[in-house]
Amino acid sequence: MLEWIPFLLFFAVCVVLMLGYPVAFTLAGVSLWFAGIGIVTGHFPANDLLFIPERLFGIFSKESLIAVPLFIFMGVMLERTKVAEELLENMAHACGGLPAGLGLSVIIVGALLAASTGIVGATVVTMGLMSLPTLLRQGYSPALATGTICATGTLGQIIPPSIALVLLGDILSSAYQQAQLQKGIFNAAPISVGDLFLGAVIPGLLLVVFYLIYLFAIGILRPSQAPKNQPNPNQPSKNKRQLINAIVPPILLIVLVLGSIISGAATPTEAAGIGAIAASLLALAKRQLSVQTLREVVRTTTKITCMVFTLLLGASIFSLVFIGYGGKEVIEHFFAHLPGGTFTALLIVMLVIFLLGFILDFIEITFVVVPLVGPALLLMGVDPIWLGIMIAINLQTSFLTPPFGFALFYLRGVAPESVKTSEIYRGVMPFIALQIAMMLLLALYPSLATWLPSIINGNGN
Repeated sequence: MLEWIPFLLFFAVCVVLMLGYPVAFTLAGVSLWFAGIGIVTGHFPANDLLFIPERLFGIFSKESLIAVPLFIFMGVMLERTKVAEELLENMAHACGGLPAGLGLSVIIVGALLAASTGIVGATVVTMGLMSLPTLLRQGYSPALATGTICATGTLGQIIPPSIALVLLGDILSSAYQQAQLQKGIFNAAPISVGDLFLGAVIPGLLLVVFYLIYLFAIGILRPSQAPKNQPNPNQPSKNKRQLINAIVPPILLIVLVLGSIISGAATPTEAAGIGAIAASLLALAKRQLSVQTLREVVRTTTKITCMVFTLLLGASIFSLVFIGYGGKEVIEHFFAHLPGGTFTALLIVMLVIFLLGFILDFIEITFVVVPLVGPALLLMGVDPIWLGIMIAINLQTSFLTPPFGFALFYLRGVAPESVKTSEIYRGVMPFIALQIAMMLLLALYPSLATWLPSIINGNGN
């Protein structure tokens, strides 16, 4: 009977979350209740709670997590100073002569914005407010317009640099160390956030290419759904030099951050600092930065950062209690005795993560679920980088899937009433198919995620 307590704890947390209580306090509160009951009944070692301060100090001592507020600052700065909005406007001018040109520009700008924030809700809402009215005014079908924005908004899960990958990389690094120690390997090469960034480059770019090809094909085959841009007579035309001056700097910002990581010139944390400063200088150069705007950026960054780390604290307490009840051993035993071995274990984990994506954000899933199942899967020989990319794309797909996908709810909140919810659902279906195709490609060719890290780290052939 006692072996069911960890699962009962997990179930109780899900029930309380569905009642609407804050995630961080639910994780910590329910876990402490279970620990208290276990101490009274003699089923939970009270001394385990003494590890909480040590675990929390260890979390806040991690240098890799400094990248979180810095990347958030960079993304919020690009959003609040209208740099992203100006980039979208100019990219639409540049792509104006292409089939579905405006849609193509939305995908490119959305991918850059998503990569710099990594927060699905912020990207979907921002792109919805900036581009949806224009897409509808240009004659795009509501389904295609909303589907493009929702799918683009979730790209922040997979395209580096991304908050999602920073957090996921940190958790998987710890899980990988645990798995290696259990195997008796004490000198294994560590897995870093930078490795996960490298692993995400090819799958992320491929996914963007898939989106662009799909939209371009719609523009050619069904021009009524994605017509060419109609120039706005109220806006002056721009020459190529003006377009280049407006488009290149924001793109260079992302390339600078990612390039410094790939080349080994900077760690993800150092690159995040570069990105935060460069985004501020870019906004200043474009005369979009004021004292009031800076206050708003700092305030928003602080709020999001506090939310992330409060969740991390709650998840850490949950993990401690879960392990104290023997949950880690129960999961490892369960996976080890599954028919089909590693394949079945992966399938179950991916299905559970996909379903949890309907009710939990990526941060909660990263902090709660991945530490529980990660060590067991890595102990079975699963590549940590490949696993991280699969989880990221899986969550991305979950956030898009009707009827509970987070991205759909976010866009519904800012879309005009004339756009039906059924049109939003219909619009995301092709993009869901593209993401599933990407996951299948990764399953068949794991080297899509592992090749670049092995080459950069000097382990390739």
